[in-house]
Amino acid sequence: MKSIRHPIDPAAANYRWWVLAVTSVGALMASLTSGTLIIALPEILHDLHTDIFSLLWIVVGYTLVATVLVLNAGRIADMVGRARSYTLGFGIFTVASILCALAPDANQLILWRLVQGVGGALLMANSIALVTDAFPRPELGRALGINGVVIGAGAILGPILGGWLTGYGWRTIFWFNVPIGLLGVVAAGLILVEQVQRARRVEIDWLGSVLYFVGLMGLMMALAFGGVYGWTTWWVVGGFLAFVVATPVFLWVEAHHHAPLLDLSLFRDRLYTMGNVTGLLNSIARNGVLFLLVFYLQGARGEDPVSAGLMLAPLAIGLIVLSPISGVLADRYGSRELATAGMVITGLGLAGLMTLQIDTPFWQLAFWQLVVGAGSGIFNSPNTSAVMGVVPPEKRGVGAGTRMMLTQSGFVVSIALAIGLVSASMDPKVLLAVFSGTQIGGGGISLGPFINALHLAFLAGVVASALGAVASLMRGEHRSYEVVEGRPALEREAAR
Repeated sequence: MKSIRHPIDPAAANYRWWVLAVTSVGALMASLTSGTLIIALPEILHDLHTDIFSLLWIVVGYTLVATVLVLNAGRIADMVGRARSYTLGFGIFTVASILCALAPDANQLILWRLVQGVGGALLMANSIALVTDAFPRPELGRALGINGVVIGAGAILGPILGGWLTGYGWRTIFWFNVPIGLLGVVAAGLILVEQVQRARRVEIDWLGSVLYFVGLMGLMMALAFGGVYGWTTWWVVGGFLAFVVATPVFLWVEAHHHAPLLDLSLFRDRLYTMGNVTGLLNSIARNGVLFLLVFYLQGARGEDPVSAGLMLAPLAIGLIVLSPISGVLADRYGSRELATAGMVITGLGLAGLMTLQIDTPFWQLAFWQLVVGAGSGIFNSPNTSAVMGVVPPEKRGVGAGTRMMLTQSGFVVSIALAIGLVSASMDPKVLLAVFSGTQIGGGGISLGPFINALHLAFLAGVVASALGAVASLMRGEHRSYEVVEGRPALEREAAR
């Protein structure tokens, strides 16, 4: 069989930038999709006549599937190739977007969002690994910073674009994914090549996958709906028990499985461990912010989708400005101080959002969003560079998958916790009216409980940020995995 001739020579000095460009297309699609979907949620709730239960699954069903599958996706990629897996992920995501756009009801929309999660898992498991393979360690932080700019641009444009597209119906937000997905499939298929020797065989840890799914879903359902149905309801209590029981059993299985879903040996490295713990806490702290502010703006304040999208732009401006700067600084000075500072600044921004009221002027809302975004921009690139920099090349698929698994788990927990805290403070019918935008502040609803619940949710983010800052300080000196005279070694880049 003749080998496929690629238009870009993988041995060329500029190949790494082509890899970054292709993976940035995936990052752009993912960040755009997240923003456009969230801004369209009130319209989806109203049009499909659905409820908070379905809302949760529309938002986090994708993330839950992607989180559980991302480690298996990394393992498969290590066997069949990261380039092929990444291309397949684009294809699945694009087809699922078409089916989401055609969904006649909430149940089918949830189903195809779950299928989107399969494609998302393949994209997430391979994107950072491909960039890490292509870039030398001294340039990795800068590359990840550029990737962060793309994510930040998508985060800025997503709500604005979503507000505009929602004017033509919420289904257009899924149709918009299709041309980007097709571009990604073509670009990945033509440009990406395998740079790391593939594993000969792989075995899927199905038991570990099921245990992780059960534990995370139990926690999500209990946190989200304990406030609506009662914290002592049998299935809410059962959700907490499922998490408490499944998590240690999962870790025991992984420690004794000959081909575990989660490679616990990676966590022997303190930098890798604490970097991932910090990433998890950062995700819990900040991912519920956009979700809550969408309903604050469209439901409580009565803003239209386009205006709400524009008012959410400052949340991503700090990210897009500071991600490349922090990436370059991390290459030069290490990750510990930068990542810690990012967590502290994120916490300060969340504390500022606790001052929000119905009549809060926009400049104040914009300022605190900007601070939260700045903290994320300072944190993300150094932390990702540090975590991936200590993973051996042959384990980068699993290493990247583990990082994404924990980050996405934080997203699931953050959204579920936000819904739980808000729903515990309000009558569910009133909450649904606020979320769907059918009744706003002047419509006879007392929004004091809703505002108090927002403050409580932001306080939870402040606590998570503080814990993340402590964990970040415990990571130790910045190091990276390099090959020295043909032999692997962990090299100290700086004693921080």
